[in-house]
Amino acid sequence: MAQVQVPVQPQGVNAGANNPNFVTTSLYVGDLEASVTDSQLYDLFNQVGQVVSVRVCRDLTSRRSLGYGYVNYSNPQDAARALEVLNFTPLNGSPIRVMYSHRDPTIRKSGAGNIFIKNLDKAIDHKALHDTFSAFGNILSCKVATDSSGQSKGYGFVQFDSEEAAQKAIEKLNGMLLNDKQVYVGPFLRKQERDTATDKMRFNNVFVKNLSETTTEEDLNKTFGEFGTITSIVVMRDGDGKSKCFGFVNFENAEDAAKAVEALNGKKVDDKEWFVGKAQKKYEREVELKQRFEQSMKEAADKFQGANLYIKNLDDSIGDEKLKELFSPFGTITSCKVMRDPNGISRGSGFVAFSTPEEASRALLEMNGKIVVSKPLYVALAQRKEDRRARLQAQFSQMRPVAMAPSVGPRMPMYPPAGPGLGQQIFYGQAPPAIIPPQPGFGYQQQLVPGMRPGGAPMPNFFVPMVQQGQQGQRPGGRRGGAGQQSQQPVPLMQQQVDSLLLTR
Repeated sequence: MAQVQVPVQPQGVNAGANNPNFVTTSLYVGDLEASVTDSQLYDLFNQVGQVVSVRVCRDLTSRRSLGYGYVNYSNPQDAARALEVLNFTPLNGSPIRVMYSHRDPTIRKSGAGNIFIKNLDKAIDHKALHDTFSAFGNILSCKVATDSSGQSKGYGFVQFDSEEAAQKAIEKLNGMLLNDKQVYVGPFLRKQERDTATDKMRFNNVFVKNLSETTTEEDLNKTFGEFGTITSIVVMRDGDGKSKCFGFVNFENAEDAAKAVEALNGKKVDDKEWFVGKAQKKYEREVELKQRFEQSMKEAADKFQGANLYIKNLDDSIGDEKLKELFSPFGTITSCKVMRDPNGISRGSGFVAFSTPEEASRALLEMNGKIVVSKPLYVALAQRKEDRRARLQAQFSQMRPVAMAPSVGPRMPMYPPAGPGLGQQIFYGQAPPAIIPPQPGFGYQQQLVPGMRPGGAPMPNFFVPMVQQGQQGQRPGGRRGGAGQQSQQPVPLMQQQVDSLLLTR
C-alpha cells in the first residue's frame, strides 16, 4: 500500500459485497497475459468456489486473446470471495484485475464515481492504488496505466460505486503526498471534455465571419486593435484573391480576445451582422454541432412524446400523401414522412406525428395489423435511438442462462451425436448436454434393408412413418397423439425403390 501522509478512517469493503445493486455471480477478469487459457482461468477461480463457466475472449479471425475474460459462479458469495482473494493475483507473470461484470454499459460510460490520479510514484501498482483508495468506499475498478514493458506511466484511474465516495477521496487526497510525491486527484474527464474545459475560457485566436467583400486586414486591425495587442490577422481568400467573407484575429493575451468577442459579436458593419467567437478546431466544431443536434432531437422527442408513430411494412407504392390519407381520420397530423434510400426508393417504413398523444393512441389501436395493399402494417410509438438501445440492453441484462441438473436429460438431443453444431460453443467447465439414444416410435432411425450386408457402406435413410388406415397423418413437429393412439412404426419404401438402390451398389 502506498504511504499516504493523511489520516483517513478505513471504511471500505469489497465492491458489491454489501451493496445489493452489485450482487452478481459474474466476474470480469482483465489484464490477462496473452497466453492465458480457459483451463488456467478455470483452475485458478475454481479454488475459491464452484465455477459454472469461464471464457477468455478472443479475436474472431486470429483467435488471439483480447486480454480479458469472464468467470461465472453458481452463487454470489463465491463471486464476492473470488473478487477479494484473487484480485491482482499474478497469472502467467501478470497480475490480473477482477471486477464485477455489468451487462449494462451505462454504468461504466456514465463516468459517475470515476476519478483520475496523476503524478504517481512509479512504485505504486494496481494493488497499492486499490488499497489506498479502498478506505473511501467500494471500488468497482482500479487501474494504473502502464507502458508495453509493464512500467507505470505515473497516472491511474479509480471508479467507486457512488459519487459521494469519489468526492470524499478527491477532498482527502488531492494535493497530498503518496510515497513522498504530491499527487493530483480529480474527476475523470474524457479527452474532448478535457480540451473543452481547458480551452473554453482561455483562447487567443478569434474567428470572425459575415464580413463584407471589401473588408481588409487593415480594417480588422483597426477594429480589433482597440482591445489589445494583435500578433496576426488574416482575411481568407479564394484562388482569385476574392474574399471568402471570414477571417481570424490572434491576440497576444487571452483576456483581450475574450473582450473582443464580447464587444464585437453581433456588431453590424456595412449592413452585415458579424459573428465573432473563439476559433475552433475541426473536431471541436463537430462535437459542438453534435451536441446541438442531439439536444434539438431530444427536445423534439420530448415535445412529441407519445404522439409520434413509427410505421413499417409499408408497400412500395405508398408515399407521404397516401400515408397521411390513411392516418388522417384519427386526428390532426403535424408531420408525415415515408423513409427512402438515396435513390428515392421506399424503405418500407415511415413516421406520422399527431397533435396529441390521444390521437396517436387511437391510430395505433386501429391501424396496427391492418392490411394495406396486401401487407399488414406494424404501428408502434416512435422511440429515439438511445432509448431503443437502452431498452434492448436492459432486456439483455435480464437474460440469464438456465442450467439443467445433470440427472435430468433433455427430451431431445441438444446437438447431433457427432458433436456441437456450427456456431455452438461449450464453455470450459460445463458438462456436455445429455444425448438420448434413438427411441422407437420416432420412425427415423437406421434400419436394415433385405439384401444389404451388416457392416456395409452407409445407405441414405429414406424411411417414412406408416399412417394407419383411418388415421390422419401427423405434420412434422406436431403434437404426439394421446395414450390411446397407436405409435407410428417405420416401413420401407416400395420394393422397386429398394431394388434400384441395391442395383447401384
